[in-house]
Amino acid sequence: MMEIRTPKTHKAKRVLEKRAPKLVENGKKTLILHGTKTSATVSSVLMELYRLKKGGAIKYSRRNENIRPFESGGETSLEFFSLKTDCSIFVYGSHTKKRPDNLVLGRMYDHHVYDLIEVGIENFRSLLSFSYDKKIAPHEGSKPFICFTGEGFENVPELKQLKEVLTDLFRGEVVENLNLTGLDRAYICTAVSPTKVFLTHCAIKLKKSGTIVPRIELVEVGPSMDLVIRRNRLPNEGLRKEAMKSSKDKPKKKVKNVDQDDVLGKLGRVYIPEQEVGKIPLPDKSKGVKRERREGKVKKNKEEGSASKKLKESE
Repeated sequence: MMEIRTPKTHKAKRVLEKRAPKLVENGKKTLILHGTKTSATVSSVLMELYRLKKGGAIKYSRRNENIRPFESGGETSLEFFSLKTDCSIFVYGSHTKKRPDNLVLGRMYDHHVYDLIEVGIENFRSLLSFSYDKKIAPHEGSKPFICFTGEGFENVPELKQLKEVLTDLFRGEVVENLNLTGLDRAYICTAVSPTKVFLTHCAIKLKKSGTIVPRIELVEVGPSMDLVIRRNRLPNEGLRKEAMKSSKDKPKKKVKNVDQDDVLGKLGRVYIPEQEVGKIPLPDKSKGVKRERREGKVKKNKEEGSASKKLKESE
């Protein structure tokens, strides 16, 4: 029976809260692993994928003999590494006589294998084999365009699965708003045949077009390769439904002192501090007092003048 450990420090509590399920999940991290034997091509592909995903990937360089994703019991070590690193996508590279230059791409759900697709690498060209102006090189961590060209991505089940896996692999953080000047890279995936996809990485150059929307030019910066589909494993229907569940309730900001009533509607509480009338200073009415004094003097002078006139008349 697995022992359940409770966090004893504040740092451990923060780590568990960060890994807990959320309504809006964090960006998916990628786990990159080596098999028992890897060729120079596979090692180069894994290293360049790590460079493209730098900041959102974890790479282990040690060889793993116990990982066999398509065999029963062979995914135990894979799930352990996923739980340890909190990664939901993995790339596993290997090389055998039966399956040379082999890559296994897969996704995890609740740190268990969700689906798998195995591809072979052909016609690989690394970053160093491309010559271009280094000023247009994509920045680390920038958001990419992802373009899928070909009817096979809509009709062929294997290509549809590969499209979903590649989208999760390259898209990074999910954002609502995006600055157009921050888009400096694009991944172009072309379905050459029902079992073959050409993948290349391009830099984006924004040029003047005479309108608000700039003209886009693509410059191939690498890497590029052909992915030949060999094997795949889809998730069962029950697991797919469970993984696709989403909460309809959006997180709402709590408003203080506001309640909702079925009959009266929205009700609010207003707190007024105690009124200390005795300590409230009276307003300064000196101008009004001076005016009243002035008017009183004029009235008094008038009365005195009328009284003196009457005395003179009586004399």
